[in-house]
Amino acid sequence: MKYIDEYRDGEVAQTLATAIRAEADPARSYHFMEFCGGHTHAISRYGVSDLLPPNVKMIHGPGCPVCVLPIGRVDQAIRLALEQGVTLCTYGDCLRVPASDALSLMKAKARGGDIRMVYSSADAVALAQKNPDKQIVFFAIGFETTTPPTAVAIKQAAALGLKNFSVLCCHVLTPSAISSILESPEVRQWGTVPLDGFIGPAHVSTIIGSRPYEFFAEEYRKPVVIAGFEPLDVMQAIKMLIRQVNEGRAEVENEFARAVSRDGNLKAQQLVAEVFEMRKAFEWRGLNVLPYSALRIRSQFAEFDAERRFPLAYASVPDHKACECGAILRGVKRPQDCKIFGTVCTPENPIGSCMVSSEGACAAHYTYGRYKDVA
Repeated sequence: MKYIDEYRDGEVAQTLATAIRAEADPARSYHFMEFCGGHTHAISRYGVSDLLPPNVKMIHGPGCPVCVLPIGRVDQAIRLALEQGVTLCTYGDCLRVPASDALSLMKAKARGGDIRMVYSSADAVALAQKNPDKQIVFFAIGFETTTPPTAVAIKQAAALGLKNFSVLCCHVLTPSAISSILESPEVRQWGTVPLDGFIGPAHVSTIIGSRPYEFFAEEYRKPVVIAGFEPLDVMQAIKMLIRQVNEGRAEVENEFARAVSRDGNLKAQQLVAEVFEMRKAFEWRGLNVLPYSALRIRSQFAEFDAERRFPLAYASVPDHKACECGAILRGVKRPQDCKIFGTVCTPENPIGSCMVSSEGACAAHYTYGRYKDVA
């Protein structure tokens, strides 16, 4: 399959591994954070870490929108289904995220809530068209990648004159999370970790381009390489980061040139700007409240905003005391450092969001790495 098989070639991986070992200075250590869970799973699934020299360390970052979704936002969605009687539409990976009172969306569904898994925001709009007597709410989560489809759904609902469709908007922005990891004093409770550079998420940059990351390279002197999600993409990005560090450069480089440009998808950006605006503050799981780090629906489309249509006051809820998701999202701890990893907390019985998401660091290590710990 084009752009898949050729990026999983074992012989090419060995050649890249040799090149990485040649580039890496044995007299120093390298610490790179892969921001996205897609990279984390590629590293774990294909054994990329085993191909790297010992002085090149990969650190897991925030992972995915499900991982950073705070409990209070899941509680809002559950209240909509159980107390307001709406039909709540959600992506499948949100269903098992633990919420308050030992609930999750899946458990709320078992209690009688009309909660349905959809594959796209368009499915929720279609459901609203077919059921004019029901209030349909789409639980919109995601980084910049999934925001344009939500904007399309809202505009489509407006064009159709739907009075029974609204969106619980929890879209967040990746640059804000990187800023928090680099400097925010609010997350210092988790400790600090040395970082020499970032592997940037390619799917996000197909929308926003590589330009927004130039600030981190210039301001913090941290190189960023935008990379695809196949193992050879990741290895090439690591090689590029090592070379930048060795040469004392801090630039944004684009490994995923087959899909990402510097300016991104201008049409999608314009669509998002038309429907959404910045929130002044938004809570992230593990990173606390971050300023201007999420989106809300503009007043022109207020009738499609579930937070305005329904009584939905937000309340912050702390994570389970035994759960280390906050520190893992920050890169300070590894999944195996959590005392309940693989025992109390498993994909079948997740305690934290990092174990729920198919892109979470804990889920990746549980699936591909935990047997190495035993060895």
